[in-house]
Amino acid sequence: MPKVLTIIGTRPEAIKMAPVLIELKKHPGSFETRICVTAQHREMLDQVLGIFDIVPDIDLHLMEPDQDLPTLTSRVMIEVSRVLEEERPDLLLVQGDTSTVMTASLAAFYQKVSVGHVEAGLRTRDSYFPFPEEMNRRLMSVLANYHFAPTERARQALLREDIPTDRIFVTGNTIIDALYLILNRPKPDRVADILRSGDLPSSGKRLILVTAHRRENFGQPLEEICRGLRALAERNQDMSILYPVHMNPNVRGPVFRILQNVKGIHLIDPVEYDVMAHLMKESYFIITDSGGIQEEAPSLGKPVLILRTKTERPEVVEAGVAKVIGPKADAIIREGERLLHDRDEYTSMAKRICPYGDGKAAERITRVLVENYTQIQALTAMRR
Repeated sequence: MPKVLTIIGTRPEAIKMAPVLIELKKHPGSFETRICVTAQHREMLDQVLGIFDIVPDIDLHLMEPDQDLPTLTSRVMIEVSRVLEEERPDLLLVQGDTSTVMTASLAAFYQKVSVGHVEAGLRTRDSYFPFPEEMNRRLMSVLANYHFAPTERARQALLREDIPTDRIFVTGNTIIDALYLILNRPKPDRVADILRSGDLPSSGKRLILVTAHRRENFGQPLEEICRGLRALAERNQDMSILYPVHMNPNVRGPVFRILQNVKGIHLIDPVEYDVMAHLMKESYFIITDSGGIQEEAPSLGKPVLILRTKTERPEVVEAGVAKVIGPKADAIIREGERLLHDRDEYTSMAKRICPYGDGKAAERITRVLVENYTQIQALTAMRR
C-alpha cells in the first residue's frame, strides 16, 4: 500500500489541505496517510487543525519569533529530510507556495520521492510579488510530479512552462471545499460576541472587513494602508472597520500605532477560521492583501479591494468582483467610498460567482491519487 506524507506549515495550507485529508480518510484501503506539520505558523495553524479535527502524526515545531527566511528554510530542509528518511513515503503531498512547501519538496527531490502539488500554476510573473511565494511556486512546478491546478488559467500557465499535460489536473480550489464545510456548521458564538463588542451591523453600520499582513507590505506600504483605513473611517461614520491583526510584530507595530483608538476601527487578535468565514459572510465588502480571501469572497458575493500591485488570481478581477488597488491610502479612500456610496458600483461587484470551483476539488484530487497509486508507488520505487 503506497504511503502518502502530507506536510503543512501555515494556517492557509491547513485550511486548503484539510478537505483533502478528510477525503483521503474515506479510502483507507488505498493509502497509508501520515501528516507532518512544521508549524511555520504555530498558534494559527493549531486553530485550523482543531476546527477540522486533524491530529498530526509528526510535529516539528520549527516556529521561532520573527524568524527570517534563510533560517526557516534551512531548518525545514534539515528536519523534513530526517522525516522523509524515517517515513520513506511514496508521495509527498503539499499545498500552495510557502517556504515550508518549497523546501519540503526540494528535500523530497533529493530523496527521489514523488511530489503532488495542490494549487499549482498560480502566477504573477514577477519574482518579488508576492515575495517569496511567486518564486516558491515557480520552483514547485519544477519539483512536482503531479500538478493539481485550481483553474484552466493555472493549467495554461503550467503548459507554457513545459509541464506535461498528462501530469496536470484541473480540480478547482480546495479553499471552496473548506469554506462550504464551515458554513454548513452552526455559526460560532464568538461571531456574535465580536460584532456586539464592536457595535457593528446591529447598529445599522456596514461592516468593512480588513486583513493586511503580507511580507511585501511590511514597512512603508503597511503604514500607507493604515493611513488610508484611518481616513476612510474618519470620513464615513456610517461604517465600521474590523481588522483582525496578524501576530507578526512587523504588522502589529504600525497597525496599533496608527489605528488604535480611532473611532470606527476595531482591532482584534486573529480569529479562528470558522469565525473568519462567518465574518466574511457578515461583511459589506473586504479590503485585503490575502490570497485565500480573494478566492472565498466572490463565492459569498462580497466585493474585494486587493492591497497589492499584482494578483495571481486574475479570474476575480476579470469577473469584475475584485479590484487591485495597491497599498495606497488614496486608492483605499477612493475605492472604499465608491463602494459605500455608489449603489450601482457596489451591485456590479457584489455578484456571487465561483471561479475557483464547486466545493468538490478534494474529491477530484483524491480520485487522481487513487487512479494513479500504482504509478506513484512504482515511480518512487524505481528511483530508489
